[in-house]
Amino acid sequence: MNHHHDGPDARHRRPDGVDDKTVEALGSLSKALETTERARGHLYGFHQLTGTADLELDRAVRLLREAGHTGWADKVETEVLGRNVIPGHWTFQIVEAYNDTYYDPFRQLERAAVAELADGRDHLYEAEMKEDRRTEGHPDHSARPPATDA
Repeated sequence: MNHHHDGPDARHRRPDGVDDKTVEALGSLSKALETTERARGHLYGFHQLTGTADLELDRAVRLLREAGHTGWADKVETEVLGRNVIPGHWTFQIVEAYNDTYYDPFRQLERAAVAELADGRDHLYEAEMKEDRRTEGHPDHSARPPATDA
């Protein structure tokens, strides 16, 4: 690892006694959590898109009634509008179950591992990779923003 006078700030420097394998392992754990963050975002997208579609059905029902298709309006209203997306669940319940069962415990475990094994310092793997890939003296390869101290 290159050590530059303007290297990473203190919270991105490896604490004494933390070995390469630990930094790599914590980086992998964090990468897995980041992937889960993306999956969770897709789940929220699914939740919001499904809700938007359900609300649009109100308009479809109204227009079918106005067009004189009362039977179809009733069918949409009773068969699809407000229907569970899986047995017993609307999408908000799926989001809550995902958060409670998987996401929250995963995030808590990752935070606890970083706290215990790296003094709570995040992104050590990436910070060291950045340091190795910087071009010393190049203005767009600085280690940190100009306003950051230490």
